[in-house]
Amino acid sequence: MDIKEFLKQSAGKWFSQRTRYDLNGEKAENNKSDLVIEILSEGNPELVQFCQQNQLDPQLIILGKKISWDNSVDWGKTKDLGSAIVFFLLDSADLNRGKIMRSDNSQPPQFIPGRYLFGEDEALTLIVETETFSFEERIWFASTNLRLRTTVVKNDNGASKTTFYSEIRRVS
Repeated sequence: MDIKEFLKQSAGKWFSQRTRYDLNGEKAENNKSDLVIEILSEGNPELVQFCQQNQLDPQLIILGKKISWDNSVDWGKTKDLGSAIVFFLLDSADLNRGKIMRSDNSQPPQFIPGRYLFGEDEALTLIVETETFSFEERIWFASTNLRLRTTVVKNDNGASKTTFYSEIRRVS
């Protein structure tokens, strides 16, 4: 499997269960959500706008995806709806490592640069580092319809959080 196949396999509707640990506060929380991952095709307006704003040749984009979430499936928790866009950019002849640009929640979205590594173990690692935080996410498939993720987030005041996700594809 290559990076394009991996990203395309992620497309679809998912039921996600998350366990987050605050390593400094020694507390844990759990929640559930629905995820929708869409692949952005070549003519997609968000992809075109991103290329124009960043003066990028669309040929440098390996793939773009939009991730939307809705945690209203988790009773008793505050409703959280949102979305993010991630573009995977060609950085060298090696498709298994390159740059990413991930949108934040502002309007219009600002894109935060990072990098990706796709390993021989067919796991994808995303890394984003800024002056105020660092984020590392590892994603892999246990099977075609079961996706697993871990994240570690550290901020500039020393606080750290780690999260484990299990995601089951919704098949109709």
